[in-house]
This record gives sequence, structure tokens and C-alpha cells, in this order.
Amino acid sequence: MTGRHTHLQVWGDPVSHSRSPALHAAAYRALGLAWTYDRRRVSRSVFPDELATLDDTYRGLSVTYPLKESAFSASVIRDDRAELTGAVNTLLLTGPDPVGFNTDVGGIVGALRECGIADFRRARIVGAGATATSALVAAAELGAERVDVVARRLPAVVPLQELGDRLGIIVSAVALGTRELSPVDLTIAALPGDARLVDADADVLAEAGATLFDVVYGQGITALQAAWARAGHPVHTGEGMLLHQAVLQVRIFVGGDPATPLPEEDAVVGAMRACLVGD
Repeated sequence: MTGRHTHLQVWGDPVSHSRSPALHAAAYRALGLAWTYDRRRVSRSVFPDELATLDDTYRGLSVTYPLKESAFSASVIRDDRAELTGAVNTLLLTGPDPVGFNTDVGGIVGALRECGIADFRRARIVGAGATATSALVAAAELGAERVDVVARRLPAVVPLQELGDRLGIIVSAVALGTRELSPVDLTIAALPGDARLVDADADVLAEAGATLFDVVYGQGITALQAAWARAGHPVHTGEGMLLHQAVLQVRIFVGGDPATPLPEEDAVVGAMRACLVGD
């Protein structure tokens, strides 16, 4: 933790809604580190130029939509989860070249385990974007053998099916609006908070969907969350994923390794959780 690397930021477009600055600030206060962490609105088109402007006071970046593929391209070394997903949400800048990590996968794994969901064989993912890719890797790490991916456009599922082959699990494409669905042990919603679903489609998904883990947080009740409530099934929202992926980011920024716990990590996580609850 050299003294000159003291600045961190979260980049995205939009980024004003991000809760990462508050979460990270709580962590560094608990660790006694006088680091700064703020936000910068950066579009995909200017990402390489903006990255090139950073001096050696910058320790790293958290990267959100729509920049995860750009951060993947910018990183010279990547962790296994980043290589599998083709997405980087964390850049460590303390060495000669950017090092990329995907902590979204670990965030989903940690959140599901905290909810007591860690032993399932069949899951359904709603959505086929970048978050769905991380959700698929997380499901595989937790033992899933078969995953159905529900999408408006079935060709969008093809990359996930190819990833499933690499992971050793069966990935099936299901068109949104299909009226008969096989039961699953868990549904992971990987849609943006403003995604529009008609009630009939959401209710079909809920009927056969068991527990819902929705990555969305802080944007009110989504259509899927409302459908699960009507069906009387359990719902978990994305605050847990946000917390657990941020803890992994802090580990990276502090020690360079998402697998190495922080000093007094329980206290640090407690400070971050209190910040999240009070936000």
C-alpha cells in the first residue's frame, strides 16, 4: 500500500446513482486509510483516452455499465472470472500494466450463500446481457448443472450456451413469453431496473421460478419482484451482490488479491453494510 497510490474512482455512464463511493469510503475509514474514492461519468467512446490521462496517484477503478468490456480490453492481466465472462469491473493500476478482475461473479456467489442458497442443480436466468454472463458463472460455481436463459432474442443466448459448454453445464434458450416452463430451484433476474415486462410473462416466470434473486436494487419494485410477491415466493434483491462485490474490490485495492481477507475484515464489512442499510 504505497503512499502515492491513494485515488480511486467508479466510472460509468450514467454513474451519479452509484453507491460505490459511500461503500468504499466506509471501508477505507474502517481500515484507517486516507484514500479518496469518487465517481466520474465516462462513455464507452472516450474510455481509452480517459484511462490514459490517469497518473500514478490512482490506485484503481471500479467499472460499471457500459464499460466492462472496455475495461476487459484495457487490462493486460485478468483473473479467471474476467476471462470467462469477457467483462472486467475492477482495474488495479498499481503495477506497470492494468490488471482486470470480475467481482460481479463473486458478488452473486456471496449474496446467494448469505441468503442460504448454495446448493441447487437447475436455475433460470432472465436476461442475456453482461450481468447474465456473470450470473451463469456464479451458478456454475454453486453447482448448477442446467440453466435456462430467458431472452427476447434467442440469438443473444448463443454466447451463454458456448460459455456453458466451457463450464460443463447445459444452457437452454427460452423465448420470453413462453407459457409453459419447467420448474427450477432458483431464478436470477439479470435485467436492468427499467426493463418492461407484461404481468402475464412475469407471472409465468414466477409460477415455476422458486426463489428470485434480482440483481436490481434501490429502484423500487420491479415487474418480476411484483410477480414473485403475487405468487408468494421468496425474493432477494441486489443489495447483497453490491456489498459482496465491493468487499472483493476493496480486497483487490488493498492487497491485490480478491481471495485474501482484509485486516479485521468482519469490522470492515460491518461498516460497509451499515452504510448500505443507512443509505
